Amino acid sequence: MAKVTVMEYERVVRFVDGRLAGVFEPGRHTYRRRGTRLDRVDLRPRLVPVNGQEMLTADRLVVKVSATLRLVVTDPARFVTAAQDPVQELYLRTQVELRAAVGEADLETLLAARSQLPSRLTAALAPAAGAVGVDVLELTVRDLMLPGDLRRAYAETALAKERGRAELERARAEAAALRSLANTAKLLEDHPALLRLRALQAAGQTGTTLVLHAD
Repeated sequence: MAKVTVMEYERVVRFVDGRLAGVFEPGRHTYRRRGTRLDRVDLRPRLVPVNGQEMLTADRLVVKVSATLRLVVTDPARFVTAAQDPVQELYLRTQVELRAAVGEADLETLLAARSQLPSRLTAALAPAAGAVGVDVLELTVRDLMLPGDLRRAYAETALAKERGRAELERARAEAAALRSLANTAKLLEDHPALLRLRALQAAGQTGTTLVLHAD
């Protein structure tokens, strides 16, 4: 007989004569050495970087997207038996789902909805993750990069928009000033006494010189 110690953060999947015989929980266990194989499975969350890959948007523009998966094993027996490399299976599925999400949206929509990508992709990956005994805790889109010429075009477009807004505000201010002058002129035309009253107010201020013309 042999003994094995299982740590709190892991499980040990046991096979006897090639057949799945159970999972050892944390603690010390005794087992028959002959014909037995033990596979340790770490249950602590793990990070899986999904390297950047170039993808085409719906309007045929190239973007490069990278992400990070945060996974945890929830079914140790399935994790060991369902696939030769379950993490790699999920890695490839993530690339497929990313490509699908990018390919159905134009670039402007994709950039505007970037914050919604993680929840959508996490939901899309759930069936594939469950099939290999894994749960996707979090998916983070690290980068959504544009080619250099496209970045410059977007920067120029953004600058042009800001300049347009500034010109519009300047025009609005000038129009408001002209309306104010026109209203003042109309008011003085209808009420000439207001002009004389304004002159007297100005004369009362220190340093003001009042010139009177005789008719």
